[in-house]
Amino acid sequence: MTSRKPDEPLARNSRLRLVRPRALATARRAVTTRRTRPAPRPPEGTPPRAELARQARHVLADAVRIARWAAVEHGADTALRTGPGAGPAQERAATALDLTPGQIRAGWDRARLAGLVELHGDTARPGWRLHAWDRDDSAVLRGWVALFDAWSLVHPAPEGVAPSAVAEVVEAVPQVLSLLQLSQGPVLVPALLDLLGQRVEELREERCEVPAAEPAPESPVTPAGDGLPTLLDWALEGLAAVGALTLDPGADERHATLTPLGNWAVWVKLEQICVAAQSPAGNIEQSAEDMLRGCARLTPGPARDEYRAWLAARTLSSAVSELLAVARGEDALLRGLAFEALRVVGAPAEAEVRATVAEPSLRPYALLWLAEYEGADPDDAQEVLTREESTWLWVDTAAAVADHGESELLVRHLDSAVQGTVPALLDEIRAVGHPRTVQVLVALAAAHPDPALAKAVRRAAFQVHTGGA
Repeated sequence: MTSRKPDEPLARNSRLRLVRPRALATARRAVTTRRTRPAPRPPEGTPPRAELARQARHVLADAVRIARWAAVEHGADTALRTGPGAGPAQERAATALDLTPGQIRAGWDRARLAGLVELHGDTARPGWRLHAWDRDDSAVLRGWVALFDAWSLVHPAPEGVAPSAVAEVVEAVPQVLSLLQLSQGPVLVPALLDLLGQRVEELREERCEVPAAEPAPESPVTPAGDGLPTLLDWALEGLAAVGALTLDPGADERHATLTPLGNWAVWVKLEQICVAAQSPAGNIEQSAEDMLRGCARLTPGPARDEYRAWLAARTLSSAVSELLAVARGEDALLRGLAFEALRVVGAPAEAEVRATVAEPSLRPYALLWLAEYEGADPDDAQEVLTREESTWLWVDTAAAVADHGESELLVRHLDSAVQGTVPALLDEIRAVGHPRTVQVLVALAAAHPDPALAKAVRRAAFQVHTGGA
């Protein structure tokens, strides 16, 4: 065997490629298998995404104009202390945009619901969707779907109706939308009323409610009462206001028809439920931890479908708390996936994610989440992390790979470190104090094919374990 100096192999292999660290992608590859379910296709006749996005831009045209006016009025990079929804700002916006004060109020409300502007306490800022509006069809469609989901907030509920009755109708409307989607054409309003009444009765039976002998004065609406037609009209008008359906008086009876946007949105939501129902673990009914484990072997697109279906079956506040509880656990892979699911939640998760910045184990994930939420490109979001935070995230990702992946992937993960050399990486790994440092170094030493480098990594693991320098 040719003799060589002890430091020679390490010196030759110590240079690391300076690449952008993609921690979550690396961790996911540790357990990703081939996709078993082909990508679903929308119903025949559904317009291309570009056309759907064009229609969504038309629905939200006034909201976009108002949001952009507000950004320019107060400075594109400055928080909007006064929104144009009220007060003098409303009058200035109405004059500048040639809209009525009522149109300004409605447009500002839609801009908030669609994520074109984001509220931070009493401050409003331009949302990332507003910046991407003209170039990103996906951002446009996501914004419109957010408005579609909030249809009950766009159109005020009738006065004199018990909140419980309004809530029942809101919960029953998806059944009405499903009928409209399956019918592929106009449906008479009396038929929708029959279905709505049946669904409200089913919801009450599911809650094991016992009807009173006489309706209470504050709850005038019953499934067969006069109030249900009024609530159905309110729901249909609200859905029409966001562009999901059209209402036609008709020759004999009024009828409703889903627009292409509404038809596509209902299909998407049905597909999300089907994906979750067909997953091996039945993820829609699982805890957050079990759901994330079930999604770990999915590629990002199907996994996001699972997250959406799981979130749709829960209140957002409880879902966010459950996901963050999983992120605080010991499994680094689930920590990354929990924040990926929180990206699907979006704005409602911001306050709780921002609060986790003070927790060392969650800080890098939270900072990346917030950077992307505030409009940073995912490829550039890593720049918000300090060197120490990037190193901590590298170790956490390596722990996920060591727990769930193959040795070859752990070796390749070495190339994603921000440090330029192996000695520098080992020095900084020792300094950040990650609780899994020893296990990661031992696993890396066992996996690496270069004996000298493996020896150096084992020595570092021993030094961390014993507290040596």
